[in-house]
Amino acid sequence: MVNMQELTIRRPDDWHLHLRDGAILASVLPFTARRFARAVVMPNLTPPVTTTAAALAYRERIRAALPAGADFTPLMTLYLTDSTAREEIDRAAASGAVIGCKLYPAGATTHSAAGVTDVRRLDAVFERMSERSLTLQVHGEVVDPATDIFDREALFIEQVLAPLVERHPRLHVVFEHVTTRAAVEYVCGARPGVAATVTPQHLLLNRNALFQGGIRPHLYCLPVLKREADREALRAVVAAGNPRFFLGTDSAPHARHLKEAACGCAGIFSAHAGIELYAEVFEQLGALGRLEDFAAHFGADFYGLPRNAGTLTLEKRSWSPPAAYPLSPGELVPLRAGESVAWAVRG
Repeated sequence: MVNMQELTIRRPDDWHLHLRDGAILASVLPFTARRFARAVVMPNLTPPVTTTAAALAYRERIRAALPAGADFTPLMTLYLTDSTAREEIDRAAASGAVIGCKLYPAGATTHSAAGVTDVRRLDAVFERMSERSLTLQVHGEVVDPATDIFDREALFIEQVLAPLVERHPRLHVVFEHVTTRAAVEYVCGARPGVAATVTPQHLLLNRNALFQGGIRPHLYCLPVLKREADREALRAVVAAGNPRFFLGTDSAPHARHLKEAACGCAGIFSAHAGIELYAEVFEQLGALGRLEDFAAHFGADFYGLPRNAGTLTLEKRSWSPPAAYPLSPGELVPLRAGESVAWAVRG
């Protein structure tokens, strides 16, 4: 049901999420479990989740941290390295719990130092993933320090992603947290089996937000916020209801003292309003009727999973996230801290 004051949709999924581990996991998981039925959990822990055994153990820690009565399923991923073996892909596929493998170019983002230095080293792994129907989730930026940070996604498409997709025509690929017009154009024109996730921050903000009134460390993420023309391209493609683009918050918790530092961490925490902020975007675009497809249909269909049976109701009711949420250790500053969010989850 769609009207300007209330919106009921099939319960959504988050196809790109960071939960961390230990006390941080316990602090942030309830936000996601309240809103989403499933989430693809990123494997960039310390140490990274490089084996099926580690992924299954991590899944059990997530399950143990769920609030009583929560209905939430973590979908696990493996962290690819230069030495990932094809046999590990077989174990992951046989587990029934691992949905894909994450490609981090080494040094591209938080906890990516153990990532891949040359994707061609993994062509045999990608071929085995194709055979075993595991999806490749890609952080799409080149890491050459001489490359302008605002051009790293476009160069990654040209130098890495497009050749990889061409070499492996059966491989399902999700271009994670796309940020540029170039990425939108690439995904729209790519062969079948290529899709993308889109974050709330890249739909709501452009790079000017990083510098309004001074440096805003809690709006620093990777890939970094881009130009207004790039944001407009993202907004246009989701408003059009293109099924290749679906919800992935990339919610990434970091304690305040790690963000407000001489060398602050990249990542924006949005799980506290992980569906509400998207509702704002789709309302602004006059496309509330397409939010359900973006949040609850397109991702499940791409991954070959059943759509969720339950529903979630959003109300047009303003609320303000606190200045910070408790986090052990320290505290966590969320997106829109102390500011207004236009939609709220009922109940």
